[in-house]
Amino acid sequence: QVQLVESGGGLVQPGGSLKLSCATSRSIFNHYNLGWYRQAPGKQRELVAGFTGSYKTYADSVKGRFTISGDQAKHTVNLQMDNLKPEHTAVYYCNSNPTISLPWGQGTQVTVSS
Repeated sequence: QVQLVESGGGLVQPGGSLKLSCATSRSIFNHYNLGWYRQAPGKQRELVAGFTGSYKTYADSVKGRFTISGDQAKHTVNLQMDNLKPEHTAVYYCNSNPTISLPWGQGTQVTVSS
């Protein structure tokens, strides 16, 4: 059964913006800390931004550029990405923070290129 569905990726130019969305069930939203991960070609998957309760943490590389948020009513977790650079190119995934037992979804591709 699909539990996490990522969307919002695409091709953008350097300096552009994207908003990613992770659709979850109400039960998943309320029972897990959730976050966004990314995996670039040839690199290990890493946590980009995540919730711990109402607290938010960010990877140093994206601090000040990315903003994570949650929508209680829609049980979605969003990632606003501003001032994108080519090195942000990756497949972005949502999952629990930290990862525990939820399966990985298909992710959404973000490509930053001129």
